Amino acid sequence: MTSNEAPAFIHPLRIYWEDTDAGGVVFYANYLKFFERARTEWLRTLGFHQERMRTEGGAMFVVTDTRVRYLSPARLDDLLEVSVRVVESGRASLRLAQQARRGAQTLAEGEIRIGCVHTGTFKPRRIPNDILDAIA
Repeated sequence: MTSNEAPAFIHPLRIYWEDTDAGGVVFYANYLKFFERARTEWLRTLGFHQERMRTEGGAMFVVTDTRVRYLSPARLDDLLEVSVRVVESGRASLRLAQQARRGAQTLAEGEIRIGCVHTGTFKPRRIPNDILDAIA
């Protein structure tokens, strides 16, 4: 993943005891949680609250595909920056590049595909135009 495309949204995140494993480093699956939090805050800064989308708009995002590379461990009390950058937008899905960084060092990076679905049926649906306009 390169950083020469569209600017990324950055979410700061502190590492707590609950994030670490017996070896004192962040448990690998927690990076997916960190990426999720960053995506939620990214949408929030664009004016879209996922609970409101679900209850009022009948739409929600679900993860349909993930790929994560782990490069270096994060440890207790580290302050990370977790980024979100749109790589590709389709009618019903987004492909996002995400990184967890400590300063200039990339600790984990991945691509996440999220799909927009109808709240009740979980069938694919178009991403609302106001969201597509906001990320264009």
